[in-house]
Amino acid sequence: MSYTLLDSAAAGGLFVGRAWSPSVQGPSVVVVRDGRLVDITSKAAPTLSAVLEQPDPAEFVRTARGPVLCALEEIADVGIGTSEKSRVHLLAPADLQAIKACGVTFAQSMIERVIEEKAAGNPDRAAAIRERVSTLIGGSLNNLKAGSPAAASVKQALTEEGMWSQYLEVGIGPDAEVFTKAPVLSSVGWGADVGLHPISTWNNPEPEIVLAVNSRGEIKGATLGNDVNLRDVEGRSALLLGKAKDNNASCSIGPFVRLFDESYGLDDVRKAELALKVTGLDGFVLHGTSSMSKISRDPTDLVKQTCGPHHQYPDGFMLFLGTLFAPTQDREAPNQGFTHKVGDTVEISSAGLGSLANTVRLSTECPPWQFGITALMANLARRGLL
Repeated sequence: MSYTLLDSAAAGGLFVGRAWSPSVQGPSVVVVRDGRLVDITSKAAPTLSAVLEQPDPAEFVRTARGPVLCALEEIADVGIGTSEKSRVHLLAPADLQAIKACGVTFAQSMIERVIEEKAAGNPDRAAAIRERVSTLIGGSLNNLKAGSPAAASVKQALTEEGMWSQYLEVGIGPDAEVFTKAPVLSSVGWGADVGLHPISTWNNPEPEIVLAVNSRGEIKGATLGNDVNLRDVEGRSALLLGKAKDNNASCSIGPFVRLFDESYGLDDVRKAELALKVTGLDGFVLHGTSSMSKISRDPTDLVKQTCGPHHQYPDGFMLFLGTLFAPTQDREAPNQGFTHKVGDTVEISSAGLGSLANTVRLSTECPPWQFGITALMANLARRGLL
């Protein structure tokens, strides 16, 4: 089966990423040029992190030269689920950057987090709690901005009805939830398997925009991400966030970072529409959307809450911006909602950023993460790039 990585809205865009190069048995920094992956790895920029540190990353990539690794369609034609070291395949377009994520950034999806908590991770109780919450606040979450007087009123109304939750605090209070999604170099890219911890029985994909930010806190581009989520684990206790979010192959980013230039910028991120499609081996199909226009915190505010005098990132960071999507469609039994099954195909797309496709497996069955910082440094050194 052939997949589309970049759509027609991507025409004219400047896309940079990472690909596994069999000839050097390591990662190469690549740019998409004339439908081909061009290897632009150099001493000036041996990593994608280093590219984003350039004074003008877009100009640097635009003028960089190097050999062709393969045609983009060759990767698409191979399809997902293939990451053999004997062939070129895409890696997550992030290497030395920290992988950070913002939670509960959409007031509407915040309610699902409250429901998870009140249901203690039990989907059987979720439907009744969802109905009660909807009765309490109605449509008051539309266009609600976190930290505003209106947000404080909603928080007070829910609290008075015994529905206080820590998710209310980070969802509509002054301080954003920012957590570490995955260790450096552990994220998977387009076509790879994504992993679920085997203890989970209630989980879902989270389609998100991911910002590429350099060490100076400058937003240099954007891509797509799947913040794989274990609803039952986090629902039992927010202190289990690490177990719910950070497992082998539980973070996917790609296919490429679109560098900001005259054709695409932060305003395009602010109005981006994300589409999600989950296709199961059982014939089940789930469609979902996430509209960045409904986010409760501006992306620039989320970046400022992540880095600054209070916290520095010398190699930059990738920042998941959160999602509006929270699936309630029943997959099997009534009121059980959606949960993944092994073998599901997840496709996340947004006009101008392309499509991120992965196959769902158990984390214990995904390829183990073995290529870390030590391996990367050793590989670059052997290639004379350090």
